[in-house]
Amino acid sequence: MTGDDLTDVIDRSHVVVCCGSGGVGKTTTAAVVALEAARRGRRSVVVTIDPARRLANALGLEGLSDTASTIPGDWAGEMQALMLDTKSTFDGLVRRYAADDDQARAILTNTFYENISGSLSGTQEYMASEKLYELAVESDYDLVVVDTPPTRNALDFIDAPQRLARFLDHRIYKILVSPSRGPIRAVNLAAAAVTRSLAKVVGADVISDAIAFFQAFEGMEEGFARRAERVDHLLREPTTAFLLVASPKADTVAEAGYFADRLSDLGIDVRGLIVNRMQPAFEFRTDRPELTGTAVRARASTLTGTDLGDLYACLADARQLAAAEDQHLRGLAERVAPAPVVRVPIQPVEVTDLGALHGLADLMFANGGPDGGGRTGRS
Repeated sequence: MTGDDLTDVIDRSHVVVCCGSGGVGKTTTAAVVALEAARRGRRSVVVTIDPARRLANALGLEGLSDTASTIPGDWAGEMQALMLDTKSTFDGLVRRYAADDDQARAILTNTFYENISGSLSGTQEYMASEKLYELAVESDYDLVVVDTPPTRNALDFIDAPQRLARFLDHRIYKILVSPSRGPIRAVNLAAAAVTRSLAKVVGADVISDAIAFFQAFEGMEEGFARRAERVDHLLREPTTAFLLVASPKADTVAEAGYFADRLSDLGIDVRGLIVNRMQPAFEFRTDRPELTGTAVRARASTLTGTDLGDLYACLADARQLAAAEDQHLRGLAERVAPAPVVRVPIQPVEVTDLGALHGLADLMFANGGPDGGGRTGRS
């Protein structure tokens, strides 16, 4: 599916994963993608990890929760949105794979579990991929859009299912869940001294709760492992498209380039590159009389404290900045070719309502006409 324009990518995909470093507009981009799908008659849902009220307000909602909310809008399709709740998603998996209510209760009320279920390194990434699977496979959406966690290495999201499977198959994990089984008992006896020493540092209750948690988890490994395998398969389906989101700053472009290379190493294509907050290359057009000669001078004179020289100096600075940003992007665009590259210019206002999201969708998907500002195409 490479070589399409961005509209084709949205039309043909069942899952769109928006990835990139933090602070590049990834969450807003994910919302715009889901909105555009709804405008094109599809039933879409966007799952975000961003709890910011600003995004909820832009979507016309009082707030976002882990339950999908319908976004009001005059469009041919339907759009819904929800916010990832890591602990709630983890709790749901425990209930799904527990043998009975007693086992589920033993885990969910365990202090160690309560401490790690929302904060353990890698948990958020895995639960984001789990929520993706739930929405894409167990619901009836035409398009599921995922705003990935803002980790520096966003590849953690892709690797999370495999990491969980490796952990569940690890010898140490098997020792923890089966402390009295055969040769494992000897290993545990040998490790008892280490455990006692560790307890002196972190507290005996912490060690006790951790051991109780892993023992309560026994028997659930197969269900979690199968689920992780299915999630990993979904991420590599041809109908799953990865969109790389960046800004024109040199450091974020370099990070996006690293991410694109790693995806390529995994055999995954970048299906589209969206670069937010681009500097427009302003210029006066000599083919428009109203912007030349005395008319330009008259217009410049109406700007308090600004003469024509200052105005042209500002334009020159803007064009120089735009040229530098374009140069930063050149190599990145070549890395993701033939994926479409969308340049979204700096917006004069914050995205605070659906009107602003519609405007961004016009720019990203070239619905604004030849002078709309945004460009979708290959570089």
